[in-house]
Amino acid sequence: MKQGPMARVLQEIQAYLNEADLGWQLLVLAGCLLLALLGERLLRRREPIEGRVWELGHGGLKRVAFPLLALLLVLPARAVAAEWISVGLFSLAIPLLGSLVVIRTVFYVLRVSLARATWLGSFERMFAMLVWVLVALHIIGLLPDVIALIESVSFHVGKQKLSLWYLLQGLLAVSTTILAALWLSSAIEARLDRAAGLDDNLRQVFARLTKSLLIVLAVLIVLPLVGIDLTMLSVFGGALGVGLGLGLQKIASNYVSGFIILLDHSIRIGNTIAVGTDRGVVTSITTRYTVLKNATGLESLVPNELLVGLVVQNESYSDTQMRLALPVQVAYDSDLEHAMAIMVAAAQAQERVLAEPAPAVFLKEFGESGINLELGVWIADPGNGTGPLRSEINLAIWREFKRAGISIPFPQREIRILSGAQGATEDTLK
Repeated sequence: MKQGPMARVLQEIQAYLNEADLGWQLLVLAGCLLLALLGERLLRRREPIEGRVWELGHGGLKRVAFPLLALLLVLPARAVAAEWISVGLFSLAIPLLGSLVVIRTVFYVLRVSLARATWLGSFERMFAMLVWVLVALHIIGLLPDVIALIESVSFHVGKQKLSLWYLLQGLLAVSTTILAALWLSSAIEARLDRAAGLDDNLRQVFARLTKSLLIVLAVLIVLPLVGIDLTMLSVFGGALGVGLGLGLQKIASNYVSGFIILLDHSIRIGNTIAVGTDRGVVTSITTRYTVLKNATGLESLVPNELLVGLVVQNESYSDTQMRLALPVQVAYDSDLEHAMAIMVAAAQAQERVLAEPAPAVFLKEFGESGINLELGVWIADPGNGTGPLRSEINLAIWREFKRAGISIPFPQREIRILSGAQGATEDTLK
């Protein structure tokens, strides 16, 4: 009777468990692994030497320390133990540990090369473990039986029959080509960063376009290689088009708007802009939103669609100079010329206030409680905020007004009780 894939896998595992001197082999291997684990912990406690090369070498050594130390301990242990016990498990453990060293080294190199792909660092251990399990099954000879077991799980999609192994094979091929595309795009992006004279916005546009095109190209190349007909994706493409037209139109609009912003140079990183109620310095421009950081440190994520469709006040679009208006009210009996001179002097004493255009004071209007003046000053660094500067100028004006006897009026109310018809009252404002 022909055995199924699961029965053959279980039979192979049983053969390993029935090997002679299994307990002694496991004990020696456990000792080697424990010593390797202690050595890895000692290595992790050591501080790396200053320098980029040493830091990278130290980081890579930490990742391969455990399997590498275990391999160096298992090799002499097998030679010594071979004189007293069988060493079948040792012969199996050596290629497994060696493959783990190679796999961890490869994934560390990928992580360093794709430093901007933060998701790779999060899934590095999972990817490495998955590849190592496949290599381990191949080394112990169980991979064909496991593949046969996975192939036995099949289902139908329309008229086409698909197996679980077929899908996993396609997923692995797509993942590998996408990693290669990301590595290539990262190398191109690094070259763009070193390009002298290239505008920052164009650098970001070229980097993102390159990454998107390489990923799409990688998927289109690998799918036919694994036997997936691209014409099958026409239905999916139609559904995606409907989705973009309905539920995903906002995302698509923000994505296109992001490229428009980067290409027309209307907004750059470092600009101080205001859109709606949000105002701040542009710290990042992504494909979906733009990050604004205000003077309090609060970061606002503004959809790119708003930056294209609404009026945006860019305080540093073509000129970083900006005028600040500081209103001040003085009493009617004040010496206006002296008050205006004090206001100008208070502004000129600030380092951030430009000498040209020079600070100036204007008489705005005659108010109910006093005369309204306006101090106008120009600054060249609006990105540093205007609150502290306003406070310093107003404080200096208040101090000098106090010394000069110039009063700042405030509304007053007098209540007069008149004798006469039913004790009527009259309120007057001064």
